[in-house]
Amino acid sequence: MNEDLTAEQGEVTALLCQEDELQDGQMREVEVEGQKVLLVRTEGRYGAVGSRCTHYNAPLVKGALVGNRVRCPFHGACFNVMTGDIEEFPGLDCLPSYKVIMNLLMQLLFYNARIPEVNHSTLLIGGGPAALLCAETLRRNSYQGRIVMVTKDALPPFDKPKLSKVNEPVSYYTVTLLSPPDARARSLGCPGQHLKGVKLLQTHQDAQDIHNSCQGQRAVIIGASFIGMEVASYLSNKAASVAMVGTTQYPFERSLGPEIGKMAMHMLEENNVKFYMKDRVLEIRGEDGKVKEVVLESGAVLQADVVVAGIGVVPNSDFLMGSQVQTDSRKAVVVDEFMKTNVPDIYGAGDVTSFPLPIRGGQRVQIGHWQMAHSHGRAAALNMLNKPTKMDSVPFFWTVLLGKSIRYAGFGEGYTEIIFKGKVEEGKFLAFYIKEQVVVAAASLMFDPAVSLIAELMSSGHQITKTQAQ
Repeated sequence: MNEDLTAEQGEVTALLCQEDELQDGQMREVEVEGQKVLLVRTEGRYGAVGSRCTHYNAPLVKGALVGNRVRCPFHGACFNVMTGDIEEFPGLDCLPSYKVIMNLLMQLLFYNARIPEVNHSTLLIGGGPAALLCAETLRRNSYQGRIVMVTKDALPPFDKPKLSKVNEPVSYYTVTLLSPPDARARSLGCPGQHLKGVKLLQTHQDAQDIHNSCQGQRAVIIGASFIGMEVASYLSNKAASVAMVGTTQYPFERSLGPEIGKMAMHMLEENNVKFYMKDRVLEIRGEDGKVKEVVLESGAVLQADVVVAGIGVVPNSDFLMGSQVQTDSRKAVVVDEFMKTNVPDIYGAGDVTSFPLPIRGGQRVQIGHWQMAHSHGRAAALNMLNKPTKMDSVPFFWTVLLGKSIRYAGFGEGYTEIIFKGKVEEGKFLAFYIKEQVVVAAASLMFDPAVSLIAELMSSGHQITKTQAQ
């Protein structure tokens, strides 16, 4: 079988394999003149696209192929294997399916030249992934009006999940932007929270400050969920000591369950992290205006040079107070399945919103996932362009501890049972979260591409029953 790959220099024709060597539903990574290509056969058709996910360069041949799209095994991005188009996030770029990408690039060059006669503007408040994908989608769909993005961040839109993992944000744009993100880090609200050395993690500068101030120092992390645990993991080989304070018995207990939380706690305990669980901060004491120690409700006193709080976020919706835009009791902006607020021509997307989740029958939720914010931004943009599009993404997130990545898909709030495959204590497992006899979420470690496959099944409307999970 010959497959044509069109590049800027011209057309390249290469013999990839015989037709009967690739069965329906199979993928193969091949090399053509130094370029790796994903060759796919699905539903009787062949596709040839780039072999690496455009988010973090994961090998898509190890992902989950369902119908005409492949889902990345790492973080859940999805690509159409016939066109290369990105259909689920995170990430921005399509795969280099050369005929598609050449057309896309030509379109983008044309779209970025705003036609003077077009008298229309779109204001994007916030510089997070929702605003970024909204701008990208508007331009990709021929929007010729003016786009203004207002953000408090000193950097252009960047890959914020890396702040708590490796302190190396990846910028997407090369312009300077100026305002509030969708949500802000929640402050501790205890005496001493304003002492020098007490840190919140929200911006790239925050991450740099934490990195620099913790070198060889005593660090105390408040909050044993995703941000706190990732910061503790990052500092475990940099700080002189790391103490973690959490309100539950184990980290991640409410979201991932006690078994996975216990495993994660043991991982970090073996790497310089001491845990103070089922406890709370009473006050932070200082000397000469600088943090000195953290006092817990249990009576424990932790010596500290730096305190990092990772206890959740608060929607940045204060500026809407007094307006007609509806917010809920948690200050989240209420939107429908088209990301529309109750006020015409005003849309909401990202962490700041409360929205109906299709896989839970339209249950109204507020989810602060990086991937979900991308999907919000895309849906909002298409609806702005009068292209009715429901937000129908399956939540997908990941956390990295000591170089190991736990992946999660679905919405497990209210689960009543967890069914495990593999052994959690050995660090290789697949977990099914059960509610009302069906799987509502899944998590895994060293079990790829299981969670990606489950996310694709959920996305296509398939229910996995408890019996099937067993």
